[in-house]
Amino acid sequence: MNTEVDIMERANAAFAEALAEALDIREHETGDHSRRVACHTLVLARRFTADPDRLRQIYWGALLHDVGKIGIADAILLKQGTLDENEWQEMRTHPEKGYRIVAQIPGMEEAAGIVLSHEERYDGSGYPRALKGEQIALGARLFAVIDTLDAMTSDRPYRKALPFDDARAEIVSMSGAQFDPAAVRAFLDEETTLREMVATKCRQANDSDIFEGTKHVIHSHERDKP
Repeated sequence: MNTEVDIMERANAAFAEALAEALDIREHETGDHSRRVACHTLVLARRFTADPDRLRQIYWGALLHDVGKIGIADAILLKQGTLDENEWQEMRTHPEKGYRIVAQIPGMEEAAGIVLSHEERYDGSGYPRALKGEQIALGARLFAVIDTLDAMTSDRPYRKALPFDDARAEIVSMSGAQFDPAAVRAFLDEETTLREMVATKCRQANDSDIFEGTKHVIHSHERDKP
């Protein structure tokens, strides 16, 4: 029988999924970008923890990483050309905006921290707080690698998706600068799995041991199999 806590957790999870889908629609994203980076990030996260509660937090943080862009004006968010300095200043407020949204969802404290720090860089050159190294939330350090992987291997208005090997080379070259070397090592260790997931638009090769709260995300991509 479902407890009140279970019901609340399911309601919060459904709300988080809806927020992510709303942002993807607003940004004209295709292929469930937010869910894709969330389940890819889990592949790396399971090399660092087996705690299902911690994995849920990392999943929700990755899923909702850009939710703060809901508070960015369409003229900036959807602009086709290069942003000017004032526009960039506004765009750079989205981690704090996202943090304020996610921090209000009960039980998503760690996820909110990931949202706040997902634009930080391992060498301290990121934003909004110029955090460095392990000052950055683990989930955000893992997400950073996956976000680059997804960005490079997905179609964009100005180019077609690049090969996995191009993304791999970029990620390896930025180890210690943009990316945590430990996260890069985890990426290389999980390369075979991630290659398959990229090729099949997120579906994990073996999802039998993924925590219950995100099984439906993986299964929802079964229809995308070739």
